[in-house]
Amino acid sequence: MKLIVAVIKPSRLDQVREALTEIGIEGMTASEVKGYGRQKGHKEIYRGSEYTVNFVPKVKIEIAVADELAERAMQAIRDAAGTGQIGDGKIFVLPMEAAVRIRTGESGNNAL
Repeated sequence: MKLIVAVIKPSRLDQVREALTEIGIEGMTASEVKGYGRQKGHKEIYRGSEYTVNFVPKVKIEIAVADELAERAMQAIRDAAGTGQIGDGKIFVLPMEAAVRIRTGESGNNAL
């Protein structure tokens, strides 16, 4: 099993959810987060004054998938979240040792 963590633009969340649903992934956790990467934030003008936004609003999604779905899930996220612009985000894939469905006690891939 793999845990896929992706940090994406908030405007792309619905497209990513739809893309993951199309390949059979039924659950995800999404959190509003702030951060910066290579772009180091950006400048905005508010009421005539320019100021620097150091932490850019993003959405972090987390999905647990079976090993055989990991590549397809990463590609679906990349295709749906990508705009070709700076700040599209990142995808991280981590090994996941265990998963347990609390309600039934199912474990492993059955818990996903």
